[in-house]
Parts: sequence; structure tokens; C-alpha cells
Amino acid sequence: MKQGKRPTKKQKIMITAAKGLVLENWLVERETPTQLVLIHRKSGKPKTISKGA
Repeated sequence: MKQGKRPTKKQKIMITAAKGLVLENWLVERETPTQLVLIHRKSGKPKTISKGA
């Protein structure tokens, strides 16, 4: 598993819009054209968000 990075402004918008996640708790592991893979800051658990196009 890669080390998480702080999200960009565009990624922040996607995180808050998707599933009502709290932005301060998530780091971005990787971004692909179809999905955004996040890591929880404290627990380290991954979560995947679909970009929707």
C-alpha cells in the first residue's frame, strides 16, 4: 500500500460529494481515470470512490 497524499482542490470536492465523507480524515493513495482510492488517516483502511465519468 502506498503512502497517502493530501488531496487537491478537485479531489476535495469529489471526497465531500461522495458518501458524505469527512474531508479531514482522508488521504489520496492514487487516482485513475475512473476512480479515486482513499486511505483513512487514523485506521489506514482504504475506500474507493467512482468518478462517474
